Amino acid sequence: CRNDCYYCGIRRSNKNVSRYRLTKEEILMCCENGHELGFRTFVLQGGEDPWFNDDRMVDIIQSIRQGYPDCAITLSIGEKSKESYQKFKEAGADRYLLRHETANEEHYRYLHPENLSSANRKQCLYDLKELGYQIGAGFMVGAPGPQTMEYLADDLVFLKELNPHMVGIGPFIPHHDTKFAEEPAGSVDLTLFLLSVIRIMLPQVLLPATTALGTLDPRGREKGFQAGANVVMPNLSPVKNRKQYELYDNKI
Repeated sequence: CRNDCYYCGIRRSNKNVSRYRLTKEEILMCCENGHELGFRTFVLQGGEDPWFNDDRMVDIIQSIRQGYPDCAITLSIGEKSKESYQKFKEAGADRYLLRHETANEEHYRYLHPENLSSANRKQCLYDLKELGYQIGAGFMVGAPGPQTMEYLADDLVFLKELNPHMVGIGPFIPHHDTKFAEEPAGSVDLTLFLLSVIRIMLPQVLLPATTALGTLDPRGREKGFQAGANVVMPNLSPVKNRKQYELYDNKI
């Protein structure tokens, strides 16, 4: 990933992480495996890697679209230009996940280096929506800063204004190779409460019970469903790579 977000295990300046790229063939094998298991949505997720330029992404998207016309294709590959988003849409992408992380500019500054801005992140979401994507936003609960209840209120107001199709929230979990290694993890209970609030605010929204919930609490995802979540996102990545995608410690 070219970015250096302070909380993330795969941030650019972490020299200890084992980095990898899936080949197009590996990606299509994951889709084949998932399709046989009954999956009808595939999420392509990764760091912001310039090697996966527009042409390579368009080729991958078109190949999945041709091979699996009955499946939704979701991208989660970060901040791009509106022109790039347009190309991906024309190639067959349906949905785009881009967590806004925190709607408060001051808090965003605390969590990210100078070259990243909350305003640009939000603009990407509005561009995607304008292009006809189903969009997903979301934030971390208990993020360092420290995150205040006012910041969380800002997040809820932003979600209400944006009216996304999907909202991904999960508790912050520290990673040992970041500046926030000693920070406490976010609260499972507060995350569950916020899932319930979002379910009431956005009754039709797709609301995942996230991996982070399941990492902090063995029954976290089940509790997420009881609180209002209605989506689960199992990992189809090749088993050899799953441990390498280490956004935070002890990821299940």
